[in-house]
Amino acid sequence: MARVTVFDRILRGEIPCHRVYEDDRVLAFLDIAPQSRGHLLVIPKEAKATLDELSDESAAAVGRVLPRLVRALAAVTGTPHLNVLLNNGGPAGQAVPHVHFHLIPRLRPGNDPGAGLETVWKPGSLGEEEGALTAAALTEALAAEALAAEAAAAGS
Repeated sequence: MARVTVFDRILRGEIPCHRVYEDDRVLAFLDIAPQSRGHLLVIPKEAKATLDELSDESAAAVGRVLPRLVRALAAVTGTPHLNVLLNNGGPAGQAVPHVHFHLIPRLRPGNDPGAGLETVWKPGSLGEEEGALTAAALTEALAAEALAAEAAAAGS
């Protein structure tokens, strides 16, 4: 049996939240431990731990609502600048095993409760050979996934 997460309990109404958006596939609410004012969590109602497990329909529903939420955050916080963050799996920093996106406004220093997400970017270097090999492998994996999806649809 799958582990019940805090987000499952929020979706079932067992734990209250400050809802800002909801439709049949998506819920967005304020984070109770915000990095900055307006920090939102956006979750699909489909209970999947990681993005690769999520159905195309739920992923599309989340994708449709993200720009609306960004515009609303800009209107309320006064800044169009924010981080959109998804930690996919425990080793990537995911604390709750339910797909969730963080929308974290980057506010001017001094705004409570914080200035937003602090990130340190340490860029590497992509060589031509590595780039060509990786791009080819990803293209092949995507083609195999498309074939599998077509076969599954034909068998339905």
